[in-house]
Formats: sequence, structure tokens, C-alpha cells
Amino acid sequence: MNNHRFKIASQVVLVVVGVLASKVSALEPPKAKGPAYQSPYSVRFTLPISDLVADIKTSQRGNFRDESTIPFQEWYSDRSRSRYGSWGPPSKHYPPPDGLAKRSLAWKQERVIAVALAYQGYGYQHHHLPDWDPPAGWPWKETRAGANGKGVDCSNFTAFVYNLALGFKPTGAIKDQAEKSDIAGPGPDAVTRAKRIDKPATYADLVHTLHTGDLLFIRRSKVNEISHVVLWIGAIGHSPDETPLIIDSHGEGVDDCNGVLIPSGVYLRPFRERSWYFREADHALRILND
Repeated sequence: MNNHRFKIASQVVLVVVGVLASKVSALEPPKAKGPAYQSPYSVRFTLPISDLVADIKTSQRGNFRDESTIPFQEWYSDRSRSRYGSWGPPSKHYPPPDGLAKRSLAWKQERVIAVALAYQGYGYQHHHLPDWDPPAGWPWKETRAGANGKGVDCSNFTAFVYNLALGFKPTGAIKDQAEKSDIAGPGPDAVTRAKRIDKPATYADLVHTLHTGDLLFIRRSKVNEISHVVLWIGAIGHSPDETPLIIDSHGEGVDDCNGVLIPSGVYLRPFRERSWYFREADHALRILND
């Protein structure tokens, strides 16, 4: 079983993003394509990381070959190429993890972020599955990554993270994800009503309103439509300049607190008052309610 993203260091509750390969860390992702980047941002979990993701490390749930509704041996077949094209195989719907109903809200929130962090460094690609890595010559919907490869776009990233972490499966289509408050899950046979949170008047109010794991949707004003979604990190995020953090799959264009350009793909990013993230924020959805 290939669960290399979820190697556990049971004594560690600090995830240092961008330098995981060189430091003892809670989650150790595979080497990803793209430029080397050392992030100044981190996440400090309040719960043992071994408790948050141990089942993913030790079960079929963490096997990337089992991410789709179609068998792994069919991912790169002519039939899949013809049927799914540049998007690649669809994601399956995971069951809820064992004992989910007895877990605290904090556990659910932190598990979502722990799973999201396992994909840091993956590229920005218009794929359903982050681990789908099409061969040369496969159809490709062009992105700033510059070439096809492993990766996922913003809404497929948030949908996949919630699915793998807890068995909630929002749609991967950005406009539908933003508007559909009935979320499939946990598991294929349940539906959960998400809470819609309209954007407050001020930056401070928005920061204080959002909770860890909330989905925040961003509008593209030129065409007046939702075009992006991020996961809110909340109080467990740590930034040297105390800026709130999000994690998303994004193109280039955001500098970190050291003035270094954060690469395209899945990374922790700052949520600044003067940023596009805040200026064009539209509303949030809270899947995890008290």
C-alpha cells in the first residue's frame, strides 16, 4: 500500500510547510514537481497528528491508487482518455472514517487541514484527482504549471480533501460548490446541510467569523462570478507577521511575508486585508457545524 504522504511522527504536532523533507514533521509528502520553495508559514495542531491521520496511513483509505471510481489499471487507458479527457478519472465517494460521530468538532476541523497539507507542493492542474499523472501526449487544459502532471485545481482540491478526510463530497465544479449547501456525506448515503456565511463588512469581522475548515469563495469581479475557493486555516495557523492563513490550489501571484513569490499549486498563503482574497471574497460555507 502506497501511503507515503502520511508518514507519522507521533511526537510532533507542528507542520512546517515547504521544508518538510528536511525537518522532522507530522506529514511527509512525496517530492512534488515544481520549484523548490521554503514557506515561512506553519500549522500548529492542538491534537496529536497520529490521532488525526493514523487511519489514512494504515488503511486502504490512504492508497492513491484507490482514489477513483474506476480501477487504477484503467486510469491511463484509451477508454479513460476518450471518456474523461484532460480532467482524468473521477473521484470515488469515501465512507466516513470509523468513529466519526463520536469525534469532536476540533478533531474534524484539524483532520481536514492535516489532509490538505499532505498535498502541499502539488501543481495547479485541472484534474479531479491530485495523484493523477497523465503521460506525455495526454489531453491537457493549459495552466501556469507549464506542463501536464500531478495536481488539482481549487474546487477539486477542497472537494477531494473533505472527501478523503471525512467522507463529505462536495461537487468539484466551482460555481456549483459555492451554491450547493446540501453536501453529500458523510459517506455516500447521507446529506449534510452546510451553513452559508455572507461576507461581513470589515476584514476583522470576516477573520473573527470564519472557523478552521470553512470554505471561502472568491468572486472574479470582471465577469461577476465565483472563480476560486480556499480552505480557512484559523487559529492553528502560524505566520511570522500574524497574518491569517488559507490553503488553496492557486496560480502564481501571491508573495509570502518574506516577499518571495509562492509557486503555483497547493500551498499555505496569507489572507491579507488588501489582497484579492479579501477584496473579492463573496461568502463562505461551513460544512462542520457544532
